[in-house]
Amino acid sequence: MIGPLIQGLSVTLRYFLRRPITMKYPWERWTPYPRWRGLHRLELDEEGRVKCEACFLCVTVCPANAIRVEAAEDEQHRKYPSVFEVNLARCIFCGFCEEACPRGALRLTERFELADYTRESLLYQKEELKG
Repeated sequence: MIGPLIQGLSVTLRYFLRRPITMKYPWERWTPYPRWRGLHRLELDEEGRVKCEACFLCVTVCPANAIRVEAAEDEQHRKYPSVFEVNLARCIFCGFCEEACPRGALRLTERFELADYTRESLLYQKEELKG
């Protein structure tokens, strides 16, 4: 009867005497892993235009319906997104949108500090996502 109690207290004491593994967050920053999926970024081509062709594949594969795209055409009949929105309040950072993009126009960066006070500020437009 007293054996399990002593065994439990020994485990507690063993962890109590170890060095803590917590970080002092504002002063110590966490370095994300190489495959970390954070904030979205729209890639630019050599001419400074967004690589996205508004093919809607990212919208189709997104399980959380967090991406909204509206297509338009320029003078050379090239499709581009007139509206590209990512709702981070809905996004689950699964990376399906990045994998589905045939041109490599959408990337998930290592930026992870995305907390905010309002839902409206978590709705990122095309201009904010250009990288």
